[in-house]
Amino acid sequence: MKELVIISGKGGSGKTTVSASFASLAKNSVISDCDVDAPNMHILMKPEKTLTHDFHSGLLAEIDQDKCTSCGLCYEYCRFDAIDKSTDKSGKTIYRIDELKCEGCSLCDYVCQANAIKLSTPKRGVWMESDTKYGPMIHALLDAGGENSGKLVSLVKSKARVKARDDNADVLLVDGPPGVGCPVIASISGADLLLVVTEPTQSGKHDMERVIHLADSFKMRVAVCINKWDINPEVSAEIDRVAKENGAMSVGRIRYDRSVPRILSEGKIIVEQDGEVSSDIKQVWRDVSRTLKS
Repeated sequence: MKELVIISGKGGSGKTTVSASFASLAKNSVISDCDVDAPNMHILMKPEKTLTHDFHSGLLAEIDQDKCTSCGLCYEYCRFDAIDKSTDKSGKTIYRIDELKCEGCSLCDYVCQANAIKLSTPKRGVWMESDTKYGPMIHALLDAGGENSGKLVSLVKSKARVKARDDNADVLLVDGPPGVGCPVIASISGADLLLVVTEPTQSGKHDMERVIHLADSFKMRVAVCINKWDINPEVSAEIDRVAKENGAMSVGRIRYDRSVPRILSEGKIIVEQDGEVSSDIKQVWRDVSRTLKS
């Protein structure tokens, strides 16, 4: 089994559009959406969920009011301002945890002399096993305000790998998150090839460089595809040059086409429609497939 991770370094470059097209073109694949903070691959894949699992991570403090002596030590020592202080009708000082501010550091539990602090592992999101007409799909959604998206990405990747191996899949296709942070690092770990989908803008070129340097620190193979290359041929040429200088290979370009937003708004996959853009993406897939096998 080969593992291909499609990343971008920034949002809005067409990464998920390309990933969905690859899923349509691949034979015997498992699909994984690792953009757990803002997943959207399901819009095109139209998965039918077979199993849903809760994702628990981190720690969250809670004050047992029956045990609390209102000593104020937790309030004094908390450096995240995560403990609210108020007074009840009887004049007693009440301390409560602000869940959105609590970092789960457990210092309040350490300093509490009344053993009034309880620590729990809260639900942060869900991860799902689904079926699509293109193959099995493992994906997830982090709760609003949830933390540890890197851990959730790692969980999704591990479950997708198990599924791919159990099904004797030829390729695991991973739609990675944007940027270069912890979720991206978790998504690219152990991949055979990274495909960076970029666009011919200065921000696109800059963020492509950042993600290539990240991949280089892990000694990973990187290929670059320029989406909408013809809106700025000069910057596209610059991107090709920079990518080559940084050891990344070029696997083709995708032209700009006004019909693409309409096709996507209808929930359709680009390569399943006729057109020059469809031909471009198919050629990129052929180049990527050859690179994966080499």
